[in-house]
Parts: sequence; structure tokens; C-alpha cells
Amino acid sequence: MTTRWGIAATGRMAAAFTSDLLLVPDAEVAFVGSRSADSAAEFAGRFGASASGTYRDLVEAGRAGEVDVVYVATPHPQHHDLALAAIEAGTPLLVEKAFTATLAGAEEVVAAARAAEVFCMEAMWTRFQPALALARELVAAGEIGDVVMVQADFGAHRAFDPESRLFDLSLGGGSVLDLGVYPISLAQHFLGRPDRVVATGTHYPNGADASAAIHLAWADGRAAALTGSLSSSTPGRAVLVGTTGSIELEPPFHHPSRVVVRRGDEEPEVMERPARGSGYVHQAEEVQRCLAAGLAESPVMPLTDTLDVQWVLEECLDQLGIDMAEAPVEL
Repeated sequence: MTTRWGIAATGRMAAAFTSDLLLVPDAEVAFVGSRSADSAAEFAGRFGASASGTYRDLVEAGRAGEVDVVYVATPHPQHHDLALAAIEAGTPLLVEKAFTATLAGAEEVVAAARAAEVFCMEAMWTRFQPALALARELVAAGEIGDVVMVQADFGAHRAFDPESRLFDLSLGGGSVLDLGVYPISLAQHFLGRPDRVVATGTHYPNGADASAAIHLAWADGRAAALTGSLSSSTPGRAVLVGTTGSIELEPPFHHPSRVVVRRGDEEPEVMERPARGSGYVHQAEEVQRCLAAGLAESPVMPLTDTLDVQWVLEECLDQLGIDMAEAPVEL
């Protein structure tokens, strides 16, 4: 059965996801919504969508049963209003990470989705990459013993431009929400919600966070050492450290194609698991699988995990002296 997708936004992220959506069996780009109807029409023409309009039009298309699921790719603070509108219309959702700009906003969206029994999932594409799925299987099989530590970094140099969304706090800019969410989500995936968060970092002239060093601690001694930066490039490596070995997600860990398993004094074992397309295919397939099965949440990316990650993000921002807020969307 064909899944008809609605795309909310027309920027770089929306284009990357929609390009991969064209590779997904039984997926159709049915509607594109944007603040600008002209921008939506141009995007729709580029990707072969059958209809386009404003965000309000997209929500109403979902309400009318013309769209089966909406992918939200606006700046982080705009996710909240669009998600609540789609949920109220009864339309399933895939919401880009970071899920919202604030923990309170995430809690409101999750509560609404659960109350309405409407499918909702954070678009943490890394969790659905074949290499990450392999790492998950290896951990579950006890190949490295018990995971006791996660190390991960994600840094990309971007020249500071106060006019760019990347650095605009009103649009959710800064290193924590844009890049730090990846290592934080990885650590939460394998270790759960931490008991303590310590974050230090640097700032741009406008107050946005340029880099963050994050330590997560669990009461039983497990830990995660994570970094995120927009001011400098880093290797993009992640390592799951176990009691009897380790698993490295080769750079870039957020969309890896190889894992390296090290067990004691044995020779490292390298395993190839390339992604399809640019890597977004797999999360789209998960959404379609969940919808076909009548699920309200993904077992791989459940909403409880999203809330745990959002809690860590907010702890980091608070310690860096940054206040985020959700932004209204005209609907």
C-alpha cells in the first residue's frame, strides 16, 4: 500500500530527506507545505509532489485524508506548533531532530500524540542506519560484554554568520541542538537516561553556543564523554566501550558504513554495512512499517527516548546559559 507523505518546509534538510524518499518502495511525495506557497510549489515541482500550499493547507490535507504522514523539517522551534496541529488533525508525524527547542515543548507534543494515539517519531536517522543496527545486534549478543562508556564527537566548522539559521538562537541555532543531539542520542540509546549532566562550552558573539563538551554520568559508574562543535571540525568518531571489548562506528558516526569490533587481544573485526541512498531511506521505511503495523511509536526510536534526549539537551543549554523558546507558526 502506498504511503502518501507530506513535507513541511522546503530547505536543505527537507530536500535531502525527500530525495531519499523517492527511493523508498511504496512512498509517494503527495503534498509540500511551506510559509510561502510559491516556495512550496517550486519544491513540489522539483520532487514530483502532486499538491502544495501553505502549512495550513498541509494540515488540512492531512485532516482530509489526502496525506498519510507529515515530515517536519522546519527550524527546531517551529516543530512544536506544526506537530500539535498535525496531531489535532489526526495525521502521523516524523519530526526532525532536535525534536523541539525545549523540554516542555517536547513533553506537550508527546502527551498530545499519546492521548490522540497518533503515530509520532523523532527523525534520528542514525538509529536506523544498517551499521548502527549491526552495532545494536552485537551489543545485544554480548559481543563486547556490558556497555559501560560511550565516546562520541561531532564537529563541523562553519564560519560565524549571525544572519544564518545555524547561529540564530530564535531559530534554534547553536552547536548543542544542531550537532550535540547526535552524540547525546547515541549515548542515550545504549546507556539510557543519565543521572547527571555536566556541560561546558564556548559562545559566539551573539550568545549562541559554538562548542560543548558534555559529560553524562550514571549512578552505577557508567559514563559518556561527548562533544559537539560548529566552530571546528572533529573526526566524527564514536566508540561503545564494553567490559570485554569495544565497537567503533567509523567516521562519520552519524551515518556510518563500517563498524570495527575489538575483543581483547584479538585482531579487530571490520564489518561493512552501507546505507541506501544518502541514509534517510531507513527511517522512512521504519515509519511506513510502523504505520502498516498500526503502531503509535517506533520501538527503535520511542518517544520516551526522545524525552530523555531532550532533557539532556536542556540541561546542557541551561549550564551554558542559553534560553530556548518555541516559535509560533502561522496556521
